[in-house]
Amino acid sequence: MQGYPAPVELDREVAATLRDTGLVSVVPAHGDAWAILPAGKVGAVQIDDLLVRVKPKEKVGLSKLLFLLGYAKAPGFRSDDVIADEFEGLFPALAESLARHSEWALERGPLNGYVHVEETLRTVRGRIRVGDQMTRRPGLLLPLEVSYDDYTSDVAENQILRAALRIIMHVPRLSEPLLARLAHLYSKLDGVSALNHGAPLPVWTESRINDHYVPALRLSEIILRTMSAEAGVGHRSVASFVVNMATVFEDFVATALREALEPRPGLTEWQYEAFMDEAEPGYSSSDRVRMYVDVVHSVQGRPAMIFDAKYKAASASGAYPNADHYQMLAYCTSLGVPCAWLVYAGAGEPRVRRIRNSDVSVVEFPLDLSREPEALLMRVAELAGRAASTAGYRSTSRP
Repeated sequence: MQGYPAPVELDREVAATLRDTGLVSVVPAHGDAWAILPAGKVGAVQIDDLLVRVKPKEKVGLSKLLFLLGYAKAPGFRSDDVIADEFEGLFPALAESLARHSEWALERGPLNGYVHVEETLRTVRGRIRVGDQMTRRPGLLLPLEVSYDDYTSDVAENQILRAALRIIMHVPRLSEPLLARLAHLYSKLDGVSALNHGAPLPVWTESRINDHYVPALRLSEIILRTMSAEAGVGHRSVASFVVNMATVFEDFVATALREALEPRPGLTEWQYEAFMDEAEPGYSSSDRVRMYVDVVHSVQGRPAMIFDAKYKAASASGAYPNADHYQMLAYCTSLGVPCAWLVYAGAGEPRVRRIRNSDVSVVEFPLDLSREPEALLMRVAELAGRAASTAGYRSTSRP
């Protein structure tokens, strides 16, 4: 979608479903016509034959978008974890990518591992949980409260993969051959526990044993966090992939900066809590002017570098909102740091703004999301290097 398109005719039920996905705003126009307007999100929604897409303002295809999403959660995420790269075919691309990675993961059969189990049995297995036995069944010998380690395929990795396959199989209008492949993969995980919708994903750790699962797991977690697909909602099939690009950009910048600053002395924190005003006797901290800085790198416990990520477009003259600079001045004043870095999504070169009647400078540092992932990470490393140089800290190896 670009600009404000002309109203379109939609069934009221379809309009309500589209609105509920959060991808766009759906406003009544006249008669059965509705105005569909951007709502600050990107992605796609498919309701039967209706497909609505909202693209990022930069030239960010599917693989780059998922790279930003994936890297923010796991710095090892690679752009080739997505096989297809056509934003117009987002759902088929995601389904094809998940199918191929799952085929590689399950080529030797489902992963097995040890899982700690606690249950009630009439025979001894493992060890008896004496405390539970006495509390639940005082004076009774049977049944027994026992615990043991079971070697099973019902492990976190398979639970995540099965849940992602289940969602992607409900996407409408996928090809029959692709659906057959997905169904075959799903059947290989028969007996694996289903994850409840909205529940936290089980934790897994990358290792030599599950290395062949990793690409499928990274993609599966993105699908589970950003997608929904249901069959039969109001007799319609609905699939949605909705992403808040502002959040994605902020999370990516924070993670990439933490990685880039790792070799340098100090500690990198995001959503760093600070106060604009001094503490007053008799007042609690809840009465103070509280601020949360996107990224702060401290050395020996003192803030040394400040970064704030903004997913905003520059004006026609190339300027960014004044309020962003006011905000950075407040951060610098409160934390006693002479330079702050405003990281914007866009092309261009850095620009330094020196604040009048103060020692504070604000640097506008564009980050072009249309770059390839490797170039994008190098740009963040350049940002970290410039900030460290300005702050007077050079790269050193940690003990």
